[in-house]
Amino acid sequence: MGRFFLFVAACVSASFPVAVYAQQAASTTPVQQVVSSRQQQLQAQLNQIEQQIAVQQSLLDKAQNQHQTLQSQIDAYDAQIRKTQLQIQAIGLAVEQLNGNISNHDTALHQLSSQLTKEKDSLAQILRRTEMLDQYSIVGIAFGSKDVSGFFSDLGAFASIKRALSSSFTNIALTSSSTEAEKQALQARLSEQEQLQQEARLAQQSIQQQESGKQHLLAQTKGVESNFQKLIASNQQTAAQIRSALFQLRDSAAIPFGTALTYAEQAQKATGVPAALTLGILKQETNLGQDLGTGRWRTDMSPNRDQPVFVYITKTLGLDPNAMPVSRKPPYGWGGAMGPGQFIPSTWVCYGGFVNVNTGDCTNAFRSISMSQFWLGPWQYVASKDRVRTLTGGTGPSNPWSPRDAIMATAMLMADNGAAAGTPAAERLAALRYFAGWGGASNPAFAFYGDGVMGFTQQFEKDIALLNGSGG
Repeated sequence: MGRFFLFVAACVSASFPVAVYAQQAASTTPVQQVVSSRQQQLQAQLNQIEQQIAVQQSLLDKAQNQHQTLQSQIDAYDAQIRKTQLQIQAIGLAVEQLNGNISNHDTALHQLSSQLTKEKDSLAQILRRTEMLDQYSIVGIAFGSKDVSGFFSDLGAFASIKRALSSSFTNIALTSSSTEAEKQALQARLSEQEQLQQEARLAQQSIQQQESGKQHLLAQTKGVESNFQKLIASNQQTAAQIRSALFQLRDSAAIPFGTALTYAEQAQKATGVPAALTLGILKQETNLGQDLGTGRWRTDMSPNRDQPVFVYITKTLGLDPNAMPVSRKPPYGWGGAMGPGQFIPSTWVCYGGFVNVNTGDCTNAFRSISMSQFWLGPWQYVASKDRVRTLTGGTGPSNPWSPRDAIMATAMLMADNGAAAGTPAAERLAALRYFAGWGGASNPAFAFYGDGVMGFTQQFEKDIALLNGSGG
């Protein structure tokens, strides 16, 4: 019997996979070397394209700062088209880089999953052996041993298996944690890839619009400078024309521009974020995805992070959750964004006055507990915590589907992102944070979104100036 215990200990020790992943990660395979080399090549190409984009931006700035002539306008179109073409190339390179990154994370995830399976199998073996050992008492082991040395060897085997059991639990916990981290990393890369692909589609649409604008200009002027100057004079919009224009907000009925401007100017007084910038964000958001707003909360919304609070938000507002439009689930993660500002429920709680009964509001959650605990609820609406209602002067809970509340919340989020600093650089960065979060805002491949927002903002500034009687 004593020799059997030693054999079990030896088998357990041999079958237990200690630090398999760490050893694999420490070595670099030829495939990984090739991937690394390709990533370096892509980065070099990306750096070169970014330099070319900077050149085109310089040409664009020069053309726009010149006295407005037909040639300067054509030069501006050409520079903008070329810049956007380069941005599309940069996006393509970034996506290719991500593909290699995604492949690495996918491989690591498969390795961790395989390791976890082996560790669980090893644990099962140890538990079976431990159950066999537990059937014997120390006295039984002593009488079953042929000599003293065999007795102590058997005790050592017993202790060895117990240590292996403890080690197995520890390794399973560590591997499970690593597996979850890899899953989150993979999801983040897939999310970034989808954002880049959206940017590429939007950039391609922009090129078509720019080329169409250029050709339309040439057709109207027939390439003659005097005709261009006449066109400028005739195209000056009046305040009445602007007031009658419709400003389209995603997932809501069209809102008259004057109404949207009124809400944005109220938000500007409350947050310091320019009205034109808030409108620029919402205008840019309108063009993101044809399926947004056609989702259903039970299938498109994160079940743990967003669904519990979504149910409470709609209940508080007296709305049927099944009837409210939310964004559809994209390929890489969860949808469920609400209303004109496209706030997900777990973000809206930080602006709309919804508090976790056990842990408090968002401020407390970010400082002292994990967000996973915070999102579970239970929830309670507290009017004094409703930041949007406080600024709008509303009489009831803030509603993410209400244009007034949504515009105020968008301005508040932009202010939290740093837009209230008032400089073009700060406003553009805040817009990128609105789109990609603080971590993704510095990604050069997302530059098109920031440029688009700033372009819309400049146009709204002109419209607002005309409304105020200061337009030329």
